[in-house]
Amino acid sequence: MKNPIVLCLLICYVQTSFAQSFDLLTYNIKYDNPRDSLNNWDNRKDFLISQLNFYAPDIFGTQEGLKHQLHDIKNGLKDYAFFGVGRDNGDEEGEFTAIFYNMEKFTLLFEDTFWLSKTPEKPSKAWDAALPRICTYGLFKTKKDNRQFYVFNTHFDHVGVEAREESAKLILNKIEELNSNDLPVILMGDFNLESTSEAIQNILKSFTDTHIKTDIKEQGVYGTFNRFDTTVAAKRRIDYIFITQNSLDVLKNSILIESMDGRYPSDHFPVYSELKFKD
Repeated sequence: MKNPIVLCLLICYVQTSFAQSFDLLTYNIKYDNPRDSLNNWDNRKDFLISQLNFYAPDIFGTQEGLKHQLHDIKNGLKDYAFFGVGRDNGDEEGEFTAIFYNMEKFTLLFEDTFWLSKTPEKPSKAWDAALPRICTYGLFKTKKDNRQFYVFNTHFDHVGVEAREESAKLILNKIEELNSNDLPVILMGDFNLESTSEAIQNILKSFTDTHIKTDIKEQGVYGTFNRFDTTVAAKRRIDYIFITQNSLDVLKNSILIESMDGRYPSDHFPVYSELKFKD
């Protein structure tokens, strides 16, 4: 007869090892620019959507997506919803930092967007930023075991050095303000910064970079900004998934570098991570 204590421990181990894991992805999908010619949205959206369907991340954040692009993605996936606002007017105009999630697995408890500026509550830009920049976040609950956690998705300015440094400080302060219950937090996006920068190093005081946390890196070492150029290796790693220290384990991490017919689905590679809640 099997020992009931051993059997119980085995069941608990299996539940902890498998039931608590979930997949995340961050993806700068490149805004729909008609001047992109062969790389315009109509020519690459099917590949990009098929990529998302293949990896089926439980939650993923996009950067640069315009309203119609986000609806194209939603219509190409099953069981997903998304939220966010356009950065130009806080409604539907301009680029979003949208967050998509699997409605079968998660309940969205709260969501909001703030601007990376001195007046974060309204559409604005500040410091030396070239464009308005935003951060969208949501408080989620797992439907299986009622675990709560935050996901933040952002896109830093591509020009302003001070703006990027101040944006990192603003987001960290916002997380500290919101997260009074010390819940797990995921911060993802296109930061337009490499890992040695002051702003990223500041983030790493409170967060772990999933790319360097795990030894399972199937893709080797690559950058994430490819410029649609398949002839040279991407060198700049500027897209990240960060997780709060001591709350989540990284099971896998990969930069997805697929191409088709000599073209990439975006000028950035998506970053994919499989995470597990610590118990």
